Amino acid sequence: MKIWQGRIEKVLIANRGEIACRVMRTAKKMGVHSVAVYSDADRHSMHVAMADEAYNIGPAASQQSYLSMEKVLEVAKRSGSHAVHPGYGFLSENTEFAEACKQEGIIFIGPPSSAIRDMGIKSTSKYIMSAAGVPIIEGYHGEDQSDEKLQAEAVRIGYPVMIKAVRGGGGKGMRISHTAEDFHEQLESARREARKSFNDDVMLVEKFVEDPRHVEVQVFGDQHGNAVYLFERDCSVQRRHQKIIEEAPGPGISEEVRWKLGEAAVRAAKAVNYVGAGTVEFIMDAQHNFYFMEMNTRLQVEHPVSEMITGTDLVEWQLRVAAGERLPLLQEEIKLMGHSFEARIYAEDPNNDFLPGAGPLLHLSTPLADEYTRIETGVREGDEVSSHYDPMIAKLVVWGEDRSSALKKLRYCLRQYNVRDLYTHWTHPIVNENYTT
Repeated sequence: MKIWQGRIEKVLIANRGEIACRVMRTAKKMGVHSVAVYSDADRHSMHVAMADEAYNIGPAASQQSYLSMEKVLEVAKRSGSHAVHPGYGFLSENTEFAEACKQEGIIFIGPPSSAIRDMGIKSTSKYIMSAAGVPIIEGYHGEDQSDEKLQAEAVRIGYPVMIKAVRGGGGKGMRISHTAEDFHEQLESARREARKSFNDDVMLVEKFVEDPRHVEVQVFGDQHGNAVYLFERDCSVQRRHQKIIEEAPGPGISEEVRWKLGEAAVRAAKAVNYVGAGTVEFIMDAQHNFYFMEMNTRLQVEHPVSEMITGTDLVEWQLRVAAGERLPLLQEEIKLMGHSFEARIYAEDPNNDFLPGAGPLLHLSTPLADEYTRIETGVREGDEVSSHYDPMIAKLVVWGEDRSSALKKLRYCLRQYNVRDLYTHWTHPIVNENYTT
């Protein structure tokens, strides 16, 4: 592997909203010049105002702006950017974009394209993980995609089973079949959604773990073959397979299981020569047995809770590692301190089945940010929330000495988070009560 030698002086953030602002804050702290790209809909957005330079890359539609590799790379070259930070979503896990950056001599702040490719195809990733000694769930990941074969494998594995798109992600193309009678219906439903979302309807069938916990491990690798874990996060509070609240560390997890989780995650990272920030996601059963689910080859939305319990800045780590430096800390130097929660603030209407909302933020008041409270946002009072993009407008992150004090602080801060003339799901009293107990 060719290792970049020298400091990154200018970085283009190929994203928008809160993650673009988050990266820019660390870039400014490090004295790194930031370059924003924006669509017509985001002309007056917060990330544009924060950047040292900003360039328009097209219409509001993502396909013609934030997902346009050609436009992003053209701006990177025109602005003289040394590196591109993809954030999450958009081009962050796009193999072709990572490769195109490399061909243009621009640093892609993320893993090698080979790792993105291998971890992006679920059947391939399961095979690699199994070979690396990472626990996986019993399942079928074969080429025979006939209804008869898939149903036969479901019988062999034993119901209930999860039917999942091989190229899936974000909860798309996933269905649970509880009996042989509903298998065909669920299979066809998963295929339809997979074709629409990924233009690929190849399926895998796995044993469904009932009453599972979604536990993931933050990992980090450098270009010198080193890899560490920064403990686990519990992301079990979800709606429609989308995370709502995350916390770190995972509640009720023993030191022995925590160590096993971390070691398994590091084996997973090393198996694909991983570089940068990544997350290894596991399903955990009631007995705390855990099984590999997938690896997200990027910085996660919920990374701040890992930063809060380890005293690190993972974006700073990303920039340093991308510049060829070794990991800032060895495994034994990473200490777990206290407990952290993150609550995602969505522009959704709780009285209309939580459909995404859009419109002006005529009033926005938040808790005061301090050492133990972070407001990760990409909007200000008076901004327009666009219907073209993800409805998440902010993240509230808190820290406490233990889980009880952190949860108390989360409840207190959520009561102080107020938006007017635009619904957010935290304005709904039932949701607020149910999700913070």
